[in-house]
Amino acid sequence: LPFSLGKEDGSGDRGDGPFRLGGHGPSFPLKGITEQQKEGLEIVKMVMISLEGEDGLDEIYSFSESLRKLCVFKKIERHSIHWPCRLTIGSNLSIRIAAYKSILQERVKKTWTVVDAKTLKKEDIQKETVYCLNDDDETEVLKEDIIQGFRYGSDIVPFSKVDEEQMKYKSEGKCFSVLGFCKSSQVQRRFFMGNQVLKVFAARDDEAAAVALSSLIHALDDLDMVAIVRYAYDKRANPQVGVAFPHIKHNYECLVYVQLPFMEDLRQYMFSSLKNSKKYAPTEAQLNAVDALIDSMSLAKKDEKTDTLEDLFPTTKIPNPRFQRLFQCLLHRALHPREPLPPIQQHIWNMLNPPAEVTTKSQIPLSKIKTLFPLIEAKKKDQVTAQEIFQDNHEDGPTAKKLKTEQGGAHFSVSSLAEGSVTSVGSVNPAENFRVLVKQKKASFEEASNQLINHIEQFLDTNETPYFMKSIDCIRAFREEAIKFSEEQRFNNFLKALQEKVEIKQLNHFWEIVVQDGITLITKEEASGSSVTAEEAKKFLAPKDKPSGDTAAVFEEGGDVDDLLDMI
Repeated sequence: LPFSLGKEDGSGDRGDGPFRLGGHGPSFPLKGITEQQKEGLEIVKMVMISLEGEDGLDEIYSFSESLRKLCVFKKIERHSIHWPCRLTIGSNLSIRIAAYKSILQERVKKTWTVVDAKTLKKEDIQKETVYCLNDDDETEVLKEDIIQGFRYGSDIVPFSKVDEEQMKYKSEGKCFSVLGFCKSSQVQRRFFMGNQVLKVFAARDDEAAAVALSSLIHALDDLDMVAIVRYAYDKRANPQVGVAFPHIKHNYECLVYVQLPFMEDLRQYMFSSLKNSKKYAPTEAQLNAVDALIDSMSLAKKDEKTDTLEDLFPTTKIPNPRFQRLFQCLLHRALHPREPLPPIQQHIWNMLNPPAEVTTKSQIPLSKIKTLFPLIEAKKKDQVTAQEIFQDNHEDGPTAKKLKTEQGGAHFSVSSLAEGSVTSVGSVNPAENFRVLVKQKKASFEEASNQLINHIEQFLDTNETPYFMKSIDCIRAFREEAIKFSEEQRFNNFLKALQEKVEIKQLNHFWEIVVQDGITLITKEEASGSSVTAEEAKKFLAPKDKPSGDTAAVFEEGGDVDDLLDMI
């Protein structure tokens, strides 16, 4: 500053601003300035000191630093609107409160207007939505004839607007009611959710509410407890369950509300334990080196004199880089509509860089880490070709050929390498899993076939062509293995039952694929245990004759079997 600020001038600590000037003196010599300049300095000094009550001297910037601050896009700050409500405990105790949003995830409010690329006019774009049936003619359906539908298994359940209104949870209106209390240790930080944090104060100019809320806050703080709260913004909003913490500062006190999850919001994952191998157990020196690295990278610096912590990376004073980049691009496009977008500005990168003090402190621990954790290049295993693994042993005589490795140790086969470890028929590759199970006899043919049939039925329930093709592969594998293991009767029974289910569910498209592929019953020419002739197998895939109109009329009129025979 071009003037001194002592205690008599009313200057105090400048806080923890990110651009502190320390004890810098004037940036230019005071000798030689004119009387007019002196008067100007006195006016500036008077203005700055008069702002001390409004924290005017908390952060003092030089002219160059002020220019850097002006490079940052900043939204217009608005005062938080209070949310009036009543905090209720039971049916008899009610406290008037006002809640404010303390932390809120700021989102970009996109008000993009879609315009024509050539004329840049919104009126030149016409939107038209047409609803059509999923049939060959793509029959158009009016919007008034459409309602929502939800899939429940293979069925679609219609859901009208009336049903939706009746289904909605009927809230009683805004509320902030205490459901109970618990120890603060029971509410773990991983349970916090939601996109906002509320600070709850007593209603303004209500002394009784202030005394009651203050008593509750101090009681929770003394007992190390928190309140579990039911929160609803208004009658249109769904209720939430949350936790209210006591928050006491030297100049104010309040409750801090954070949303908690319901049972359905929790995700329970089971992970296998890490292998405790003594070979990779860290030494004491390695553990100490990692501890030193973590300590050196701490973003909180402790002041030994005042016993306070200083934040070296104040996130609350760093603007959102996403917003900065967006506004930078919008400004550039407005001023230079034909030029490509510029790169990210350097001051945005600088904001996200680690503090220089932290980078310097971490260099020594990093060098120790490199020494104690040497990187050893892992040698790649030599690739062994199929010709080297599977060598044909040409020998005279009826002895079978043997497959040996280059070392001649273990026995290899292509099928064993491909099969892997299969214990049941999965949904990813069910046909191959079925073949492996029946071949290796890890399960009986009946058990394996039942698992395969379950997957086939699940695929058909989706009523989608890709899953139809997967079902065809499963049926083909079932047929081939049934012939090998003399289970032709089991397959024939399955295929007959499948035909009936296809007719009931009207999966005509799927059955057309079965007919085209020629997947029919196993005949006695293919397997001796079957009683189906080739003619019967061919007839099985033939399309069934639909009853004629005259026949249907006889039944509708109540005609008997004799009348039908007479018509024939």
